[in-house]
Order: sequence, then C-alpha cells, then structure tokens
Amino acid sequence: MRHVRILLGAICAIVAFQSLAAQEVITLPGREGLTLKAKLYKPAGAGPFPAIVALHGCGGPWQTRDDDWGQRLAGAGFLVIFPDSFGSRGLGSQCRVHDRSIRPRDRAEDVFATAEWLAARGDISRNRIGLLGWSNGGSTVLSAARTGRGPRGVEFRQAIAFYPGCRVYAEDARYRTRLPVTILHGLADNWTPAEPCKALPGTRFIGYEGAYHDFDHPNLPIRERKAAYTADGSGIVTVGTHPVARAAAIRQVMAIFGGM
Repeated sequence: MRHVRILLGAICAIVAFQSLAAQEVITLPGREGLTLKAKLYKPAGAGPFPAIVALHGCGGPWQTRDDDWGQRLAGAGFLVIFPDSFGSRGLGSQCRVHDRSIRPRDRAEDVFATAEWLAARGDISRNRIGLLGWSNGGSTVLSAARTGRGPRGVEFRQAIAFYPGCRVYAEDARYRTRLPVTILHGLADNWTPAEPCKALPGTRFIGYEGAYHDFDHPNLPIRERKAAYTADGSGIVTVGTHPVARAAAIRQVMAIFGGM
C-alpha cells in the first residue's frame, strides 16, 4: 500500500500543473557581440514575476523535457527563459562530439547576459531570479555559480543542477560557490556519475536510488544510447524516466524556487 501511495503521489505531481503558458522565440544581446536565441515562457498576468534562467543539455535546446519544465514553472508563476547556447553559435547537438568548441565556461557567459537582460525588464522581480540546468546545462550552472564570476548588477538567488558532470570541479581545490546550489542526481547515472558531485564545496547534494540520466523526463522509456563521454569509456549510457525520482525532484525544485 505504501508503494501505491508513493506512485499515486508521483503521478499527481507530474500532471498537476496549470494551463499552457504563452511561448515566444526571441533574441537578446549576448557577450562579445553574440546574438542569443532564446525561448521565453511567460505566465499569465502583468507581473512582476520571479524568473528562471534554464539551460539545455548537450542535445541542444527546447526538447520535450525543456518544454515540460518551462510549462510547469510558468504555470507556477515564473517567467522562464531558455537561452540557446548551441544554435546561437551555429552548432547542433554536442552529445557525440569529442572535441567541443563550447564549454560550460562559455555557456556561463550566456547565463550572465540573460540574467542582465531579465533584470532590465519591467515585468521581472530582479531580486528573485533562479538558475536551472540539465546535464551539460547543469555543469554550466556549476560554472556560473562559482566565486569570482557573475552577472553585472544582478545575482541569482538559487541554483539547481540536474545530473551535472562534476569531476572537473571536484578536482579543482579552488572551487567554491557564491550562491546556494542544489544538485539533483540519479545514483545509477552512468553518463555523468553522481559520486564526484556528493562533496562538491558549497553545494547540497540530493541523490535518487535507481535513477539514470534524464530521470526527470516526462516520458522517456529506459534505453541505451551513444555518447562521446561516458563513465566507463564504453561510449554507451543508459537514460530514461524514473517516475518516483521525477516526482520527488519536481517537489524539490518547486520548494527551492518557491522560497526565493
């Protein structure tokens, strides 16, 4: 019976978000003359709204998972913006690319430019801006949150990284964060392993037993896929939805951003 209650709670958390938000593909000024493409999810009303800068994974922007989160957060009253770091530079998916021309440090500059653009809008609560990312976007969250860097004239209140790659940061003895960061990770992840994330300075780690990469996807059957970088070097990883972990993560995200 307890497992039935957990499953029912997971289902309720997955379906319980409000009507579809208004969506718009826009451009905004990036760093060093770059024009950033972005997708905006705007809640109903005039604002001012709290805002979330959301970061796509290595597959590129505006996937099914991104839309699910964009709609969910906008339905909860957040203005959500997904900057397209890859398409804005003429790049496609980077999941199978070994020699990448764009790194999380580069993407962090897109994050800062987007935050500054948001802060200048009249419909945004500039003191209530959060940062959210998945996989490569999660690694970008860790880069954007580290001490010594940041947007000009505005700051993020909270940051959340879903299953980021943490090894580089864990091996850097100087790594610290200047704002609260929560890492949500599947403990069965064999693409970006959870272990290096567990003791990363300045972060809070939450792990989900039995969950793989992409565990928060709304409907992705468990399967194997190819990837350039994998935990065991095989080039094969496991991805897919874990309904119970997904529901728990949704609750965590809403609680963290709701408290901004």
